[in-house]
Amino acid sequence: MNDLIPRALQWVRLLLGPGTGQRRRRPRGHREPFPQLHLAESLPVARSPYGLHDPLDGGDSALVRPYLAVHERAVEEAAVQQRRRLALVLAADFGIDLDRHVIGAQGVAA
Repeated sequence: MNDLIPRALQWVRLLLGPGTGQRRRRPRGHREPFPQLHLAESLPVARSPYGLHDPLDGGDSALVRPYLAVHERAVEEAAVQQRRRLALVLAADFGIDLDRHVIGAQGVAA
């Protein structure tokens, strides 16, 4: 145990120092390349709806939110009702009998 410090230093030097070169990489034999895998038929390429010239129908799409369709329908019905009211007011102002001017109502009015 007289050489405790030199033995410890040599152990650290062997542990942390460069290798001796005995564990060199051995040359490998010729390896066969990986075999080509035959993949199944791929799916067709997805078409983008942005490239289509026809407008998309919201009724055909599952992504249309139902409250949006109800709102659009309510707006259209309100516009139709407003036009009917305007026609009734104009008819009342000018004294027009609407029964004679509605197509198909001539037989009913008589």
